[in-house]
Amino acid sequence: MPTALHLAADDAALEAAVKRSRKLLNKRALIAAVASAVPVPGLDWAVDAALLSKLIPAINREFGLAPEQIDQLDPKKREQVQKAVALVGSVLIGKFISRDLIIKASTRIGTRMATKQLAKYVPLAGQIVAATVGYAAIRYFGEEHIKDCIRVAKQAQLRLR
Repeated sequence: MPTALHLAADDAALEAAVKRSRKLLNKRALIAAVASAVPVPGLDWAVDAALLSKLIPAINREFGLAPEQIDQLDPKKREQVQKAVALVGSVLIGKFISRDLIIKASTRIGTRMATKQLAKYVPLAGQIVAATVGYAAIRYFGEEHIKDCIRVAKQAQLRLR
């Protein structure tokens, strides 16, 4: 399976957007890992939802796919973007992000999240596992979203600055 950088390899602006997005993603994933290690039931879910509700719009902006950026496109280009979003199948591109939308989209990583919850109840080793799974889940979710953004940008032939 290709990485986001492989998908963006032929476009310097896309590569730069991937690198900036990954920097944001790494910071948020580390915060998620710390929250996952805290043995308070539900805290990690709340932190993950809050992190993702800020992270996803930031990634969208890096690729010119935030709702306000799409609204500024000429009608023909806007239609191309909307068709590309539908083709890719993303529910997080070009939309205002709510916690409900994040929860709906995060069903992709639901098993990992459940494992993280169960692991918390095993002293020390469980917290390490929960932190590792929390980090990996956010990284996976973010990386997949970055790939979706690349696919949409390429499909719609967006020119990033």
